Amino acid sequence: MRAFGRLVNHCTHDGSWASASGEQRCTACGMRRFTNYGGVRPPGLPEAVTPSRKRRPDADRSAAIAITIRFQSRRRFREMALRAVS
Repeated sequence: MRAFGRLVNHCTHDGSWASASGEQRCTACGMRRFTNYGGVRPPGLPEAVTPSRKRRPDADRSAAIAITIRFQSRRRFREMALRAVS
């Protein structure tokens, strides 16, 4: 199959996965997936904070509110910009 003029290899990753130090690699195509995000975090950063089971619903709600506020403020900014141009 071609996409944007390049040959794309579609692997279903049905084969085996080789695991080593926080990552897995498809033995068929070589695609990597990280299992503990240790491979994508640069050294020296503090460990990620995970809320307790009791606090997770509050953390999820806070994150959803923060995303909504950011989305709404960007939408308002775009609407004001479009009105200024019109």
